[in-house]
Amino acid sequence: MENIQHSHVEVKGLKLHVAEIGSGQKALVFLHGFPEIWYTWRHQMIAAANAGYRAIAFDFRGYGLSEHPAEPEKANLLDLVDDVVGLLDSLSITKAVLVGKDFGAFPAYIVAALHPDKVDSVIMLGVPFMLPGPSAIQNLPKGSYVIKWQEPGRAEADFGRFDVKSVIRNIYTLFSGSEIPIAGDNQEIMDLYDPTTPLPPWFSEEDLATYASLYEKSGFRFALQVPYRTLGVDSGISDPKITVPALLIMGEKDYVFKCFGMEDYIRSGAVKHFVPDLEIIYIPEGSHFVHEQFPEKVNQLIIEFLNKQSI
Repeated sequence: MENIQHSHVEVKGLKLHVAEIGSGQKALVFLHGFPEIWYTWRHQMIAAANAGYRAIAFDFRGYGLSEHPAEPEKANLLDLVDDVVGLLDSLSITKAVLVGKDFGAFPAYIVAALHPDKVDSVIMLGVPFMLPGPSAIQNLPKGSYVIKWQEPGRAEADFGRFDVKSVIRNIYTLFSGSEIPIAGDNQEIMDLYDPTTPLPPWFSEEDLATYASLYEKSGFRFALQVPYRTLGVDSGISDPKITVPALLIMGEKDYVFKCFGMEDYIRSGAVKHFVPDLEIIYIPEGSHFVHEQFPEKVNQLIIEFLNKQSI
């Protein structure tokens, strides 16, 4: 970890925090989800650097140590596409492997679909190809966290009852399960938290403190806007195709896999309509945080996939 270098790169007038390790010719750019941050990729970054790659992870605008846009409530997921493209240009990277997890998969797909000349391949964890728009939020249970957090001010009030560290602990604990967190009509998502539930064994108090310190810096204002409050906004992209090689790593105990119609969409092969050259690998005990839960396994799968592309 001490070999990871930190800097800020200006993209679209905003200074984005960038973490980087390795000096290989091929670059991997890691895109985090929520409640994650660049740090979520620590295991993968070090493994990629040791395998001869240049590993880059950054905080999306409004997250962690990156700057907020002036009007966060006007932002949407396509702004994160600008972050990725702008970062590649600022770092003089002509082509990269994009690795996206959770909502970080959305900009990875969209960049690959709209700018295939900039992408070697795409690796996705936890979320198969989807576009922002009404279809992305269909089949959601009424009390699910996505529905609850889409209402302006609601999650802010819910989270505001706790310190930042407790919010991150609560979400990591809840989202590590195999069932989607659902609150009753008179409940909020934080009400589901049981303080006697320990952290997952693969997530230390030190990890929690690192996440908390970064969210104390950024708060949750932008994170609730993007992705949650813009997930149903039409992307304006029609019939996208990802023509580069792609890998989807899916934990079979991931609550996302068990809802949203995801399991059928993936297992039936329907996802390959959009991503024809897609390899799908299942990790039977994998949760929503499979890359932190089983880092050595995920690292191996990523490196093997990249090595195959190099042959």
